[in-house]
Amino acid sequence: MWLFLRHHYYRERQTLRVRVALGILCIGLSTGCSEPERRQGEQSSIPYLTSDSRHPIPLSPSAGKEHRAVMLQHLETMQVIMNALIEEDYELARGLTESHLGFFMHRLAKASQPSENFPPVYQELATAHNTAAEELARMIPTKDLKQILPQFNNVLRACVACHLEFTVREHP
Repeated sequence: MWLFLRHHYYRERQTLRVRVALGILCIGLSTGCSEPERRQGEQSSIPYLTSDSRHPIPLSPSAGKEHRAVMLQHLETMQVIMNALIEEDYELARGLTESHLGFFMHRLAKASQPSENFPPVYQELATAHNTAAEELARMIPTKDLKQILPQFNNVLRACVACHLEFTVREHP
């Protein structure tokens, strides 16, 4: 009985640590993408917010809206996957990773979007994102968060790399 209680205690402690870490990650993702409000004439203390050195991707207004919708869907999917991992619903987490972030989704998006406006580096970053998602999907069935979370981080790293490199600019 003591071994059962000890195992249960350590499992609960690990689950709590994961929930706290994942909660911090979600808060960081939700606040990290928005520029803080500044008073008129006030300079930002965060250097990457003062000048935008990202490369623009010129898209028509309708293509820009579609692209934004896909990016928001990715963000929402990442949050739902994170919640599924917190709730230990590994089947849901894997299914969402495969269907919304993996190469299947990439092929679907590529077929529906013209790629001539997307530079080769963008395509490489998108491929890295999809590859990371496929690896995450392969890790999820292990139910071992020490293996899953680094792969989840690789997916996030691919997202951040692309968002730091590119911005969408509407053109007629």
